[in-house]
Amino acid sequence: MTRFHRIDAHHHLWDLSAVHYPWLMAKGEKRFFGDPQPIQRDFLLDEFRAMAMAEGFSGSVHIQVGAESGLAEAQWVDEQAKANPDWPLVQVAFADLTAPDLNQTLDQLQQLGSVRGIRQIVGRAPEEDAQTGTNALINNPAFAEGLAELARRGLSFDLQLIPEFMADMAALLAKTPDLNVALCHAGSPYDRSAEGIAKWQDQLRPLAELPHVFCKISGLGMFDHDWTTDRFAPIVTTCLDAFGSGRCMVGSNFPVDRLYSDYNRLMTAFKTLIPEDQHDAVFGSTAQKFYRMEG
Repeated sequence: MTRFHRIDAHHHLWDLSAVHYPWLMAKGEKRFFGDPQPIQRDFLLDEFRAMAMAEGFSGSVHIQVGAESGLAEAQWVDEQAKANPDWPLVQVAFADLTAPDLNQTLDQLQQLGSVRGIRQIVGRAPEEDAQTGTNALINNPAFAEGLAELARRGLSFDLQLIPEFMADMAALLAKTPDLNVALCHAGSPYDRSAEGIAKWQDQLRPLAELPHVFCKISGLGMFDHDWTTDRFAPIVTTCLDAFGSGRCMVGSNFPVDRLYSDYNRLMTAFKTLIPEDQHDAVFGSTAQKFYRMEG
């Protein structure tokens, strides 16, 4: 008997008086996902869980979201988890896997009981990636060694990147078969034309062929602000076909995806598109096992 029924596998929280997020508080700067102005306010657990509980969720996974200090963010999230034992909350924290003091950082993070893994973003969108240069992580030997260190420590890795780099990333991840990896946002299929979807489907294959890579059906509104359930359909179906329900999990990406829809509409779309006999896995047990939320 599993303890939790439904797990939101990808969301964010922030208290702007407790932790500083430079990207979030920037004024007049549009991002690849749109204008953040409507979400430039506190988004706390009480508000999130009210929406999630209305859709049958009873636990969640917080994903790091660009705080000035990744450790400060992780400590704050851990405090929220401890203060709300009736809402199982675990987290994926930030660490720079190429930093010389990585082991010290991971030691500090692993003192926090809610930490399950690390995310260091490899890619967001082509234009932003050209400015940040984060795609270069794939060919950085220190990054590869950092991934191996996560595996040694039993931590997972949340992978966010764009389709063009999936083949190279798959080749790298093939060298760390003991590292559980969660592909964020279905691999960011930013080109929603028929040709773009077809190309993304091909690019996804090398990652899907690795049994230790899992897929999050999340963040789909970031590149389609006027989305419909039908427009989500080929993405959701591809993920389920490529990875199987045992390696797929649903995440709201709230409050970022709140820019495009409310929680009920988003989850109704996912419930419609995911076959009912796969709901238990995709809405719950996959994330529960991946993020070690059983107990």
